[in-house]
Amino acid sequence: MPDYDYQADTRRFSQVIEDIGAKDDPKLYLGELVNAFGERGFGALMLFLGLVSAVIGAVPGTTTVLGMPILLIAFQLVIRRDQLWMPRWALKSSIDREGYRVAIAKVMTPLQKVERWSRPRLSIMTSELSEILIGVACIILCTILVLPIPGGNLIPSLIIVAFGFGLVQRDGVAILAAWCAIALLGVGGVVIWLTWAWVAPYLLPVWEWLTTLVPEGWHWFASLFA
Repeated sequence: MPDYDYQADTRRFSQVIEDIGAKDDPKLYLGELVNAFGERGFGALMLFLGLVSAVIGAVPGTTTVLGMPILLIAFQLVIRRDQLWMPRWALKSSIDREGYRVAIAKVMTPLQKVERWSRPRLSIMTSELSEILIGVACIILCTILVLPIPGGNLIPSLIIVAFGFGLVQRDGVAILAAWCAIALLGVGGVVIWLTWAWVAPYLLPVWEWLTTLVPEGWHWFASLFA
Protein backbone atom coordinates (compact mmCIF):
# COMPACT_ATOMS: atom_id res chain seq x y z
CA MET A 1 0.00 0.00 0.00
CA PRO A 2 1.18 3.57 -0.62
CA ASP A 3 1.99 6.16 2.00
CA TYR A 4 -0.88 8.40 3.11
CA ASP A 5 -0.17 12.07 2.64
CA TYR A 6 -3.58 13.54 3.58
CA GLN A 7 -3.50 16.00 0.67
CA ALA A 8 -6.51 18.19 -0.08
CA ASP A 9 -8.75 17.20 -2.97
CA THR A 10 -11.11 19.44 -4.94
CA ARG A 11 -13.07 16.63 -6.62
CA ARG A 12 -16.71 16.07 -5.70
CA PHE A 13 -17.23 13.29 -3.17
CA SER A 14 -19.16 11.18 -5.69
CA GLN A 15 -16.27 11.51 -8.16
CA VAL A 16 -13.74 10.42 -5.54
CA ILE A 17 -15.59 7.23 -4.63
CA GLU A 18 -16.15 6.45 -8.31
CA ASP A 19 -12.43 6.83 -9.05
CA ILE A 20 -11.58 4.54 -6.13
CA GLY A 21 -13.68 1.77 -7.65
CA ALA A 22 -11.97 2.10 -11.03
CA LYS A 23 -8.61 0.82 -9.74
CA ASP A 24 -7.46 -2.74 -10.54
CA ASP A 25 -6.41 -3.98 -7.09
CA PRO A 26 -9.03 -6.57 -5.97
CA LYS A 27 -8.71 -5.36 -2.38
CA LEU A 28 -9.75 -1.91 -1.21
CA TYR A 29 -7.73 -0.87 1.83
CA LEU A 30 -8.92 1.63 4.41
CA GLY A 31 -5.56 3.42 4.02
CA GLU A 32 -6.35 4.04 0.37
CA LEU A 33 -9.61 5.73 1.39
CA VAL A 34 -7.88 7.93 3.96
CA ASN A 35 -5.42 9.04 1.30
CA ALA A 36 -8.14 9.61 -1.31
CA PHE A 37 -10.33 11.78 0.91
CA GLY A 38 -7.44 13.91 2.18
CA GLU A 39 -8.38 16.83 4.41
CA ARG A 40 -12.06 15.95 4.19
CA GLY A 41 -11.22 12.73 6.05
CA PHE A 42 -13.60 12.89 9.04
CA GLY A 43 -16.91 13.52 7.30
CA ALA A 44 -15.94 11.84 4.03
CA LEU A 45 -14.94 8.55 5.65
CA MET A 46 -18.06 8.56 7.84
CA LEU A 47 -20.16 9.11 4.74
CA PHE A 48 -18.34 6.49 2.71
CA LEU A 49 -18.21 3.78 5.38
CA GLY A 50 -21.83 4.42 6.31
CA LEU A 51 -22.91 4.06 2.67
CA VAL A 52 -21.03 0.80 2.21
CA SER A 53 -22.35 -0.56 5.52
CA ALA A 54 -25.93 0.27 4.54
CA VAL A 55 -25.61 -1.46 1.16
CA ILE A 56 -23.46 -4.54 1.89
CA GLY A 57 -23.79 -4.78 5.66
CA ALA A 58 -25.64 -8.09 5.33
CA VAL A 59 -22.34 -9.80 4.44
CA PRO A 60 -21.07 -11.54 7.63
CA GLY A 61 -18.28 -9.61 9.34
CA THR A 62 -18.66 -6.51 7.17
CA THR A 63 -20.27 -4.34 9.84
CA THR A 64 -17.39 -5.07 12.23
CA VAL A 65 -14.75 -4.19 9.64
CA LEU A 66 -16.58 -0.97 8.79
CA GLY A 67 -17.87 -0.12 12.25
CA MET A 68 -14.53 -0.06 14.06
CA PRO A 69 -13.00 2.68 11.84
CA ILE A 70 -16.18 4.75 12.22
CA LEU A 71 -15.87 4.35 15.98
CA LEU A 72 -12.28 5.62 15.84
CA ILE A 73 -13.31 8.58 13.66
CA ALA A 74 -16.13 9.45 16.05
CA PHE A 75 -13.76 9.37 19.04
CA GLN A 76 -11.42 11.79 17.27
CA LEU A 77 -14.34 14.15 16.64
CA VAL A 78 -15.05 14.12 20.36
CA ILE A 79 -11.44 14.93 21.35
CA ARG A 80 -11.25 17.56 18.55
CA ARG A 81 -8.29 16.28 16.52
CA ASP A 82 -7.45 18.57 13.61
CA GLN A 83 -6.33 15.75 11.34
CA LEU A 84 -7.66 12.23 11.00
CA TRP A 85 -5.36 9.51 12.37
CA MET A 86 -5.64 5.77 11.86
CA PRO A 87 -3.40 3.02 13.28
CA ARG A 88 -1.50 0.87 10.80
CA TRP A 89 -3.59 -2.22 11.53
CA ALA A 90 -6.74 -0.28 10.63
CA LEU A 91 -5.18 1.11 7.44
CA LYS A 92 -4.42 -2.46 6.36
CA SER A 93 -8.01 -3.69 6.81
CA SER A 94 -9.75 -4.22 3.50
CA ILE A 95 -12.97 -5.11 1.69
CA ASP A 96 -13.52 -6.63 -1.74
CA ARG A 97 -13.28 -3.92 -4.43
CA GLU A 98 -15.80 -5.60 -6.71
CA GLY A 99 -18.33 -5.67 -3.87
CA TYR A 100 -17.53 -2.00 -3.34
CA ARG A 101 -18.25 -1.23 -7.02
CA VAL A 102 -21.62 -2.97 -6.79
CA ALA A 103 -22.51 -1.10 -3.60
CA ILE A 104 -21.48 2.30 -4.95
CA ALA A 105 -23.38 1.78 -8.22
CA LYS A 106 -26.59 1.47 -6.20
CA VAL A 107 -26.17 4.83 -4.49
CA MET A 108 -24.30 6.91 -7.08
CA THR A 109 -27.33 8.48 -8.81
CA PRO A 110 -29.15 9.61 -5.62
CA LEU A 111 -25.83 10.76 -4.12
CA GLN A 112 -25.10 12.99 -7.12
CA LYS A 113 -28.61 14.47 -6.95
CA VAL A 114 -28.23 15.25 -3.25
CA GLU A 115 -24.80 16.79 -3.90
CA ARG A 116 -26.35 19.24 -6.36
CA TRP A 117 -29.09 20.14 -3.88
CA SER A 118 -26.79 20.52 -0.88
CA ARG A 119 -25.00 23.72 0.16
CA PRO A 120 -23.43 25.20 3.33
CA ARG A 121 -26.23 26.31 5.70
CA LEU A 122 -27.32 26.25 9.36
CA SER A 123 -23.73 26.77 10.49
CA ILE A 124 -24.70 26.14 14.12
CA MET A 125 -25.16 22.48 13.20
CA THR A 126 -21.53 22.23 12.07
CA SER A 127 -19.95 24.15 14.96
CA GLU A 128 -17.24 22.65 17.19
CA LEU A 129 -19.79 21.74 19.87
CA SER A 130 -22.00 20.13 17.24
CA GLU A 131 -19.08 18.02 15.97
CA ILE A 132 -18.40 16.79 19.51
CA LEU A 133 -22.05 15.80 19.92
CA ILE A 134 -21.99 14.09 16.50
CA GLY A 135 -18.95 12.11 17.64
CA VAL A 136 -20.75 10.97 20.80
CA ALA A 137 -23.83 9.97 18.80
CA CYS A 138 -21.74 8.01 16.29
CA ILE A 139 -19.95 6.14 19.07
CA ILE A 140 -23.34 4.95 20.30
CA LEU A 141 -24.47 4.11 16.76
CA CYS A 142 -21.29 2.10 16.17
CA THR A 143 -21.96 -0.08 19.19
CA ILE A 144 -25.28 -1.00 17.53
CA LEU A 145 -23.62 -1.37 14.14
CA VAL A 146 -21.15 -4.06 15.21
CA LEU A 147 -23.75 -6.19 16.99
CA PRO A 148 -24.85 -9.33 15.09
CA ILE A 149 -28.43 -8.11 14.59
CA PRO A 150 -29.99 -9.18 11.25
CA GLY A 151 -30.82 -5.97 9.38
CA GLY A 152 -29.85 -3.92 12.42
CA ASN A 153 -27.09 -2.09 10.57
CA LEU A 154 -29.31 -0.21 8.11
CA ILE A 155 -30.76 2.63 10.20
CA PRO A 156 -27.55 3.37 12.19
CA SER A 157 -25.61 3.32 8.90
CA LEU A 158 -27.98 5.79 7.24
CA ILE A 159 -27.79 8.15 10.23
CA ILE A 160 -23.99 8.03 10.06
CA VAL A 161 -24.27 8.76 6.32
CA ALA A 162 -26.35 11.86 7.04
CA PHE A 163 -23.86 13.07 9.67
CA GLY A 164 -20.92 12.47 7.33
CA PHE A 165 -22.60 14.18 4.40
CA GLY A 166 -23.45 17.18 6.55
CA LEU A 167 -19.83 17.49 7.70
CA VAL A 168 -18.42 17.18 4.18
CA GLN A 169 -20.85 19.68 2.66
CA ARG A 170 -21.11 21.85 5.82
CA ASP A 171 -24.84 21.31 5.37
CA GLY A 172 -26.67 21.73 8.67
CA VAL A 173 -29.93 20.44 7.20
CA ALA A 174 -28.44 16.97 6.68
CA ILE A 175 -27.12 16.96 10.25
CA LEU A 176 -30.49 18.12 11.58
CA ALA A 177 -32.14 15.26 9.69
CA ALA A 178 -29.76 12.81 11.37
CA TRP A 179 -30.62 14.18 14.82
CA CYS A 180 -34.33 13.91 14.02
CA ALA A 181 -33.83 10.25 13.05
CA ILE A 182 -32.06 9.58 16.36
CA ALA A 183 -34.90 11.29 18.23
CA LEU A 184 -37.46 9.13 16.41
CA LEU A 185 -35.46 6.00 17.26
CA GLY A 186 -35.38 7.02 20.90
CA VAL A 187 -39.10 7.77 21.01
CA GLY A 188 -39.83 4.48 19.24
CA GLY A 189 -37.76 2.55 21.77
CA VAL A 190 -39.55 4.22 24.70
CA VAL A 191 -42.95 3.48 23.15
CA ILE A 192 -42.07 -0.20 22.66
CA TRP A 193 -40.78 -0.48 26.23
CA LEU A 194 -43.85 1.23 27.72
CA THR A 195 -46.19 -0.86 25.60
CA TRP A 196 -44.55 -4.06 26.82
CA ALA A 197 -44.57 -2.82 30.43
CA TRP A 198 -48.30 -2.12 30.22
CA VAL A 199 -49.34 -5.18 28.23
CA ALA A 200 -47.08 -7.86 29.77
CA PRO A 201 -48.97 -8.08 33.12
CA TYR A 202 -52.12 -8.99 31.16
CA LEU A 203 -50.47 -11.31 28.63
CA LEU A 204 -48.48 -13.45 31.07
CA PRO A 205 -51.54 -14.80 32.98
CA VAL A 206 -53.17 -15.62 29.64
CA TRP A 207 -50.04 -17.48 28.52
CA GLU A 208 -49.93 -19.45 31.78
CA TRP A 209 -53.59 -20.37 31.37
CA LEU A 210 -52.98 -21.53 27.80
CA THR A 211 -50.13 -23.78 28.92
CA THR A 212 -52.51 -25.54 31.31
CA LEU A 213 -54.62 -26.57 28.32
CA VAL A 214 -51.71 -28.32 26.63
CA PRO A 215 -51.71 -32.12 27.13
CA GLU A 216 -49.14 -33.55 29.56
CA GLY A 217 -47.56 -35.52 26.76
CA TRP A 218 -46.69 -32.29 24.97
CA HIS A 219 -44.93 -30.95 28.08
CA TRP A 220 -42.82 -34.10 28.19
CA PHE A 221 -42.06 -33.79 24.46
CA ALA A 222 -41.17 -30.09 24.80
CA SER A 223 -38.86 -30.86 27.75
CA LEU A 224 -36.70 -32.94 25.41
CA PHE A 225 -35.73 -29.74 23.59
CA ALA A 226 -35.32 -27.53 26.66
